[in-house]
Amino acid sequence: MRVRPGKGSRPRTRRRPAHEDAAEGFVAAVDRGRYRCFVGDLAVTAMGARELGHRRVVVGDMVRLTGDISGAPDALARIVQVLPRTSALRRSPDDTDPVQRVIVANAEQLVIVCALADPPPRTRLIDRFLVAAYDAGLDPLLCLTKADLASPDVILAGYAPLGLRHVVTGRGTDLAVVPGELRAELTGRVSVLVGHSGVGKSTLVNALIPAAERAVGTVSPVTGRGRHTSSSAVAFRLPGGGWIIDTPGLRGFGLGHISPDNVVRAFPDLAAGIERCPRGCNHLQADCALDAWVAEQDDDGALRGRLDSLRRLLRSRDGGDPAGDDDPAGHDDPGRDDAGRG
Repeated sequence: MRVRPGKGSRPRTRRRPAHEDAAEGFVAAVDRGRYRCFVGDLAVTAMGARELGHRRVVVGDMVRLTGDISGAPDALARIVQVLPRTSALRRSPDDTDPVQRVIVANAEQLVIVCALADPPPRTRLIDRFLVAAYDAGLDPLLCLTKADLASPDVILAGYAPLGLRHVVTGRGTDLAVVPGELRAELTGRVSVLVGHSGVGKSTLVNALIPAAERAVGTVSPVTGRGRHTSSSAVAFRLPGGGWIIDTPGLRGFGLGHISPDNVVRAFPDLAAGIERCPRGCNHLQADCALDAWVAEQDDDGALRGRLDSLRRLLRSRDGGDPAGDDDPAGHDDPGRDDAGRG
């Protein structure tokens, strides 16, 4: 007679290993299920352990590692835990989709890189980055590149009411191109570089860290767009301490995960006018007080441009504006990078 075998003598348990001996590491790169982590000065390759479940690991995460953390060529460690994040830079597929994706974790400041020419500056994309920075609790820093081709005065005047920290650089890969004030702003902090292709992010990384050897692209003379060079976010350790994270060039930045109230809070230079608005004003209605206030306060047109940018963002959340920013043809998609990935 055949007897069905029992379930065995080892009962199932929900208890998981405590991993008391796990080492803490910093995730510097993610590539197809493999993670490049730094445990102190040691570079370790790791994969996600079963304990992680569906938890997504991104560049900037602090994790706990077990297994082989020797850093040998064939060694493979396991990530058993993602430590709580202090911040998370997120983006949405587009302005009408609230689904969000974390790009970088635990950053302290967002370095918004914008070329003054070749390609031309896109201030509405800068405004999107500012909204994302304020929402994530990151300190924004405006870095204007290629100052040898155009003056930064107009852009700086437009953001003067915000008191936005800024640095102006030339172009090229020589270390002298990077001013000491930029090094001072980056040293000892975790910083994320964002901007569309061709503005000089990878050039700045190579100037700050020559060993990084980031590929540098060119700007198409036909479309005026930068050619995509970086395909994923990568973190590099700065010589004086801290990390700098280079991200792929972005044609736009979806803000569907950010509430309208938080979008408005990212325009503090309009706060005094917003106080005059009627209760429940969405700043798109006919009796919005911002128009009259801007007309009273605006001497050089800077506030009018900021108000237009705010309203464009608010309308875009309702699908009322084209997806593109600073692109009259509306070709840009705020939720995609220059490689075409969502």
